[in-house]
Amino acid sequence: MKDFTRSDLLFSLCGLNCGLCPMHLGGHCPGCGGGEGNQSCKIARCSLRHEKPEYCSHCWEFPCEKYENIDEFDSFITHRNQKRDLRKQQKIGAEAYRAEQEEKICILKWLLQNCNDGRKKTFFCVAVNLLELEDVRNVMGQIKSAEKFGKLSLKEKAAYVTGQFQKVAAEQRVLIKLRKKR
Repeated sequence: MKDFTRSDLLFSLCGLNCGLCPMHLGGHCPGCGGGEGNQSCKIARCSLRHEKPEYCSHCWEFPCEKYENIDEFDSFITHRNQKRDLRKQQKIGAEAYRAEQEEKICILKWLLQNCNDGRKKTFFCVAVNLLELEDVRNVMGQIKSAEKFGKLSLKEKAAYVTGQFQKVAAEQRVLIKLRKKR
């Protein structure tokens, strides 16, 4: 979209964690405001009319009617927690939120490099996105301390890691699955 640019390409205007998206990780999307794209994004158009806040949470109207049902369905990335993540970023500050996100991105890259059997990319992206950083750290600690982990095949590693994330997600009542429109 013409004149729509942002400095933070890892956390979108509307609260999506672009840095944890399979499209962004695969180099297919620059992130919100990172170049061409967003042509039909009503929130980007709104930002241009409202003095271009870096995040919707910086707008005096947040949360506005555009956020009604915004997190009902997912695209390539989970849309759950958009408002919650914007509020968290607002509460702890952009730098602290970015530091958490960068740690999650490093963990996600490790998972994709070491535990993806070719079928877990979306699962790992959604899990790392939806779970709190402390829960993700705990899963990683369990994985790395498991003596048998290094001896497992890639397929077995993928299953083991998926099981660990599913266990923590169940405890937190989080469903690790994209919710697509029918």
